[in-house]
Amino acid sequence: MSFSKTKRLFLGLGALSGAATFYYLNNFKQKAHASWTTNYIPSSYAKWDDNWDHRAPEVLVKPKGNLSAKEENELNEKIEKQKSRAVRHIILIRHGQYVYGETDKDMMLTELGRIQADYSGKRLKELGFPYTNIIKSTMTRAQETGNIISESLPEVEVINCDLIREGAPIPPDPPIGSWKPERYKFYQDGSRIEAGFRKYFHRADPCQEKDSYHILVCHANVIRYFVCRALQFPAEAWLRLSLNHASITWISITLVADVF
Repeated sequence: MSFSKTKRLFLGLGALSGAATFYYLNNFKQKAHASWTTNYIPSSYAKWDDNWDHRAPEVLVKPKGNLSAKEENELNEKIEKQKSRAVRHIILIRHGQYVYGETDKDMMLTELGRIQADYSGKRLKELGFPYTNIIKSTMTRAQETGNIISESLPEVEVINCDLIREGAPIPPDPPIGSWKPERYKFYQDGSRIEAGFRKYFHRADPCQEKDSYHILVCHANVIRYFVCRALQFPAEAWLRLSLNHASITWISITLVADVF
């Protein structure tokens, strides 16, 4: 075979291979379509994880291999005992307006911030729910806000918590040029804030018989991150949300860990 014929043969094989690859990529590749189309394929982020809090009864009770009818009944009884029987409500309140300062102690509420906190407390009282506790960040502005809210709810237990202090939870997407904390801040703050999420956001324990109402007085970054995590949105989207001073954000976790 001459060189020219060999060259033409390889060129032909290359073209055929390229055409086959193009056809495969354009006809067999799985595509995600927009939700308003008839061939909609949900993205991975659109899929709900039923066991996001790792407390699903079927997971907590581990069955053995082949079960007899009696053992299967016993297993079902154990699973039933692990099921939640109440709804867990998480009420997130951002602190009121505050003055900027060198240290945390300098960052106290303004007069407007105290008024905002008072309105939030009165609103919670008007709603009339049997609040379980008020959990406050240990930062000054959250402490002051929580104290003012407690004046409207004097019978509710107050707890202080370092986990829900303000911080940098995770690098946001898209980034914001005016806010660029050092990378180590995400490493330090992120694990702490995530620990706060895992502590407070989960379905009710099986022993809880009545719905619970937990008031968390904390900060904008923390609340936005918590909301994204609870709704299973990409956590990196937290900075796309906006939150007003002394605003009330309500999250409810149902018996089967659905979140509203």
